[in-house]
Order: sequence, then C-alpha cells, then structure tokens
Amino acid sequence: MKIYRRYLAREVTAGVLLVLAAFLALFSFFDMITEVKNVGNNASYQLHHAIIFVLLRVPGRVYELMPVAVLIGTLYALSSLARHSEITVLRASGMSTKDLLSGLLLVAAAFALATFLVGEAVAPPAERMAQRVKLQSRGKAMAQELHSGLWVRDERSFINVRTVLPDTRLLGIRIYDFDKDSRLYSVTEAEEGVYVPPASWRLSGVARTYIEDDRARLVKLPDMEWRSALNPDILSVLMVSPEKMSLAHLSAYTRHLAENRQKTQRYDIAMWKKVIYPLAALVMVALALPFGYTHNRVSGVSLKIFSGVMIGVLFHMLNGLFSNLGAINGWSPFLSAIAPSALFMLAAIAMIGWFERR
Repeated sequence: MKIYRRYLAREVTAGVLLVLAAFLALFSFFDMITEVKNVGNNASYQLHHAIIFVLLRVPGRVYELMPVAVLIGTLYALSSLARHSEITVLRASGMSTKDLLSGLLLVAAAFALATFLVGEAVAPPAERMAQRVKLQSRGKAMAQELHSGLWVRDERSFINVRTVLPDTRLLGIRIYDFDKDSRLYSVTEAEEGVYVPPASWRLSGVARTYIEDDRARLVKLPDMEWRSALNPDILSVLMVSPEKMSLAHLSAYTRHLAENRQKTQRYDIAMWKKVIYPLAALVMVALALPFGYTHNRVSGVSLKIFSGVMIGVLFHMLNGLFSNLGAINGWSPFLSAIAPSALFMLAAIAMIGWFERR
C-alpha cells in the first residue's frame, strides 16, 4: 500500500507543479504586457525594471493560484491514471476510496503548508519590494524602513513616521527642516496625519520647535496643513492589501482598530481567510477524486480539465463574494471566510457518495 501511495503522490505532485508552472507563466505574461505599456512613459522606467517587478510578484501569484493548481493538477493526474485503468487496478488490489482519499489528502496537506508559508513569509515582502522597485525606478521619493520607523527625504526636509496604518494614516510624525546651508531650523512633531488630496496632509496634535541662534521657541497647534512629496503612492510600497498581509500584521492592526473603537470586520475576515485559504487544497483534491472513477479517452480528459478550470474560477468568485457580503452585512468573519470551502467540501462528499453507490 505504501508503494501505491508513493506512486499516487508522485503523479499528483507532478501534475500540480506542471499546472502551477503553466499558470505562473500565463499570468506573468499578462503582467509583463501590462508593464511593457509603462516602459518609456518615464525615462528611468526601463524594460529590466518591468521584468524585476513581474518576477517579484510571482510569490503572490503562487499563493493565489495554488488551490486551483491543486484541483486541476489532481484532475489531470487522476484522469490519466483512469484512462490507463490504473485506478481500477489500485481498487482491485484492495485500495478503498478511503485509502485513495487519505493518500491524496497527504499530498494536499503538503501543498497547503507550502501555500501558508508563501502567503506568510514570502508574498508580502516580495509585493512591497515590487512596488518599491517600480516607485524608485520612476524617480519618486524613496522610503526607507528602519527600526525607528519610516524615513523619507523631501528636498531639504527629513521626515520620520513611527507607524503607517493600512489606510495610509500616519502616527508619530517628526519633520526636520534644514535651510540652504544645511542647518536645522525647525522640528515639527505631530500625533497623527491624514492625507487630503491632491497634495497635502492634515496634521493634528502639532508641536513645532523653531531653532533661532542660541535659543529654541516652541509653538503648539491643534492642527495644521503640511505639504510634502510623501503621499499614498509612496506609502503603498510599504503596504499590501488586507488579503495579502501576514497574520501578524493583520492581528496587530485589528487590535489597533478595536482599541480605537473602529470597524474591524474586513480585517477579521481577511485574518480568517489567511488561516482557511491554504486548506482549500484539501477540499480541491476531495473534489477531484470522483473524476478519477470515470474512464475516458483523451477528449474526456480535456473535458475534465476544462471542468476543473471552471470550478476553480467559481471558487475564486465565491471566495471574493462571501468576503464582500460578510463585510457589508456584518456576518461572522469565520463563517464568511469558510463558507466557500465548506460548500465545495459538501459537494465533494456528495459526489464521492454518489460514485460509491453506483
């Protein structure tokens, strides 16, 4: 039985990796087409910048496409085995549906773990780096992340921001202004900054210190307008959407919103999706299993692959739909996140039961 499982695992793994590689090549090609259109619009944004940008987005694509690749790859592997009557031989040798499913779930668990690790440790920093490369290549102000927070140079000013929130609000702002002789003449501190389009910030809780020869003068203001090259485009290189944030960042920001009595629904749903989404690989192999019980020639295999693509598209649509409906209607974050996977698992159980009764 161990030999059968190893053989099955090898075939399914090869199928999944093949499909994943094909999807990554296809989506990277589309991304490249989009980026090539921007090459030449700015003298400093060249073809090699576009290539680096596309390559840095590959980990995010891996995270997004893995469940669909597992579904189609498993469908392809099982259909190929069924076409050569190998599934029939395995079952005649004593491998039950339970044994076959458990073997597939072990393979899916490995892909689920890989999906979780990529989504937590690789995709978020790679996405930030991709945006950073694009921003820097276009000649815009470049942000630096240090232990003391975010640092940005704006002509003769140096800006330090302790915390950048996902909605681009700034907390703990400190601005050092220098004159043309590179002498510090003022330090501005603010508790919070909110961007006001098209090119200014509204600072609140402001304390501004003017340095005049051998003395300093402090001026406190409830709020003030501040114009700077720092804008949401620059901040976006440090931020990713809630769905692409790591669990640690999601948890920290959700606590911040709760402490300030703000809505956390969207981030709660995103946090549960980060936990549940990798497990979709387990659902997909269960959904693919019934197709392995049918014997078809090459045309039938093609039809199964097409069905797998359609099922994958439907899964992604439902995943986004339930997230949005949950955020709008105030549904339970856990139920909003798990509903698509639960529905597909019920469908898989029903299909396996139907094939077993045949």
